Amino acid sequence: MKIKFVFIAILVAIFSASMLNAAELGSTAVIEVAQANKMVVKGTLFLDVREQSEYDEIHAPRSTLIPLDRLGARMNEIAKFKDQPIVVICHSGKRSQVAVKALREAGFPQATSVTGGMVAWEKAGFDVVKK
Repeated sequence: MKIKFVFIAILVAIFSASMLNAAELGSTAVIEVAQANKMVVKGTLFLDVREQSEYDEIHAPRSTLIPLDRLGARMNEIAKFKDQPIVVICHSGKRSQVAVKALREAGFPQATSVTGGMVAWEKAGFDVVKK
């Protein structure tokens, strides 16, 4: 009985943490690849926050690389997009969510993360540049 209670408590804690993370980002902070592609085709800034080596292996042709660990120092490069949508991508969608949180805190309220990242982008058949 005690083990069952501990297991349930752990599940509740994990669920609560994931819901808090989603609430912090906001419901519009994550988009599917098809919507991201439509936005990018229309000229939305497409920000890739992976490392240079990952980008060199495969990337979307319209993307701009600013690795996550350099995003804070390079915000001035994208300052003109503060009042515009920004699509952010990484490998699987985790780093892009971190980047979106940082961008929103820095005054980019329309930043969104691509669900599934480059893995989902390539799987969906959208254009990629490969090494």
